[in-house]
Amino acid sequence: MYLSKVLQKFISNILPTQTFKMVKYLKQDEAINIDQELFNVYKFSVDQLMELAGLSCATAIQKCFPPISHHRVLVICGPGNNGGDGLVCARHMKLFGYSPEVYYPVRTDKLLYSNLVHQCEASSVHVSDSLSDNIFTYDLIVDALFGFSFKPPVRAKFLPAINALKNIDKPICSIDIPSGWSIEGVPESDAINPELLISLTAPKECARNFKGKYHYLGGRFIPKKLEEKYQLKLPAYPDAECCVKL
Repeated sequence: MYLSKVLQKFISNILPTQTFKMVKYLKQDEAINIDQELFNVYKFSVDQLMELAGLSCATAIQKCFPPISHHRVLVICGPGNNGGDGLVCARHMKLFGYSPEVYYPVRTDKLLYSNLVHQCEASSVHVSDSLSDNIFTYDLIVDALFGFSFKPPVRAKFLPAINALKNIDKPICSIDIPSGWSIEGVPESDAINPELLISLTAPKECARNFKGKYHYLGGRFIPKKLEEKYQLKLPAYPDAECCVKL
């Protein structure tokens, strides 16, 4: 009887770790190659993947920080695909009952991003290129500044956003990569520390250093053949969920 209880405790302690280690962590070039195959081989469009990724991020955030307790949200968006995911996420968070606002300091003139901004504003999500003086009044921050193509150092025009993320005392939810982190290296001592990380497709190498409370995998769109080719060993998504806790 005693041995059985000890065995059960041992199994319960090691299973979450084993499950987490089963998932492959992607290097930067692998993440880029997978994206290119999704576009070129499987014929996904950028906005299609962005919509799926943004929805999964909003869903993961709702599971960890529901709007009843974290109503006012600031979504910080960069000019690339990570920022596009953030714009989509903000729009879905509005539908989920949050009161999101978007800080979008460096915009791109591409039609895709103009449309995403228009969709936010048409959904009563305020989008601004200036940082509110009342940043500490938000309940939650969504970090959608840099994605997996980022390489240090942070350029001057993004420093106000990075400094805001470093100095805020509210929970941070990072989309795919905690902004400012090296994708394959160890984060610097003054790097941001998100409470929630939503990895997309598969976790990136830097996620090994994530110390926050919640780690989710989002974006349930990877074809089985692609998963097998890159040996991603993705966890099973429960039921119709678009994200899964790691």
